[in-house]
Amino acid sequence: MPLADATSLRSLSLLRTLVGFQTVSRESNLPLIEYVRDYLQRMGVESRLVFHEEGRKANLFATLGPADRPGIVLSGHTDVVPVDGQEWSCDPFTLSRRGSRFLGRGVADMKGFLAVALASAPRFLERDLQIPIHFALSCDEEVGCVGVRPLIRELAAMPVKPAMCFVGEPTSMNVVVAHKGKKYLRVHVHGFECHSSVSPRGVNAVEYAAEAIAHIRSIGRELAARGPFDQGYDVPHTTAHVGVVNGGTALNIVPKDCRFDFEFRHLPEDDPEMLVNRIKAFVAERLEPEMRAVRPETGFEWQEMSAFPGMDTPESTDVVRLAKALTGSVTVGKVAYGTEAGMFSAWAGIPTVICGPGDIDQAHKPDEYIEIDQLAACEAFMNRLADRVHGLA
Repeated sequence: MPLADATSLRSLSLLRTLVGFQTVSRESNLPLIEYVRDYLQRMGVESRLVFHEEGRKANLFATLGPADRPGIVLSGHTDVVPVDGQEWSCDPFTLSRRGSRFLGRGVADMKGFLAVALASAPRFLERDLQIPIHFALSCDEEVGCVGVRPLIRELAAMPVKPAMCFVGEPTSMNVVVAHKGKKYLRVHVHGFECHSSVSPRGVNAVEYAAEAIAHIRSIGRELAARGPFDQGYDVPHTTAHVGVVNGGTALNIVPKDCRFDFEFRHLPEDDPEMLVNRIKAFVAERLEPEMRAVRPETGFEWQEMSAFPGMDTPESTDVVRLAKALTGSVTVGKVAYGTEAGMFSAWAGIPTVICGPGDIDQAHKPDEYIEIDQLAACEAFMNRLADRVHGLA
């Protein structure tokens, strides 16, 4: 699309509005959700709000067309990552244009897709839909895909479930059929403090944490060396990663506490619970007996912070064939990062692909941007979807 035609994008006004809502995950997303609810209501479309976090945040589910037959879900999250500490050249919560790009927090991840989908609602409704289009807007995706879970449970229990789902994470409008899963744990090592001059009388939480971390690292090396492998991913194996460690107060004090966070980013066919159990077994058999021989109250405490399944949608499914037809793509891809798509697929039983405007490399960065031609490509995708659904009616 020529740059001079950028202002003719039907999604532009909505994108400007959505970017203006400061839906950083630590804040409520209700103002944006209520805006979308009212926007759809003006077209005669009712929305159901599925709340999360004791009513402070909500997911939205709306159906265009008949609700008594399988349809197509267009799904995206409303929350964005913080801008704290980032050096922006413009106001991150005001849509700006710079040449062929629009800048603003969330334009790529993923308010661009939401704006295009919502702006397409009038066109969908004009088609007198016999096959419904559903909108699913979620909260708290950026903090572990936790907000959408109440909505997923409702979708799984629906008497007539949607036939397929498109999650509009930024893929440059390429069709993505698989992503890795994630399991994230926080560990609190309880030691026993004493003066470092008599350190054998204490239980050094930092040192025992270090031994557990080294074991996690050894499992990561094993996975990298032995697989299983899937060359469709840029990192073709399951990975183990320790990202945060905190412990100790002073050098002359044997530390009483140490905490660390670790994760597995696993191929869909790998069992993350089995990997976690290997670590727990090492701790229970090798470390905790030593610790408790000194002080019986010491040991490891495990807390699962978040987990979501991987996704691996066969190319033979209807949703992949439709995605290829709508994008004109003949190939599909896989990504290492996780999304809500795995939940729609594994937990709600809805075949799902990922396809949305923008580049994931621009997500979470200062001066986040989306190319104008990506918005235009997504609008063309929605136009084809409206034509295809009308043709199937």
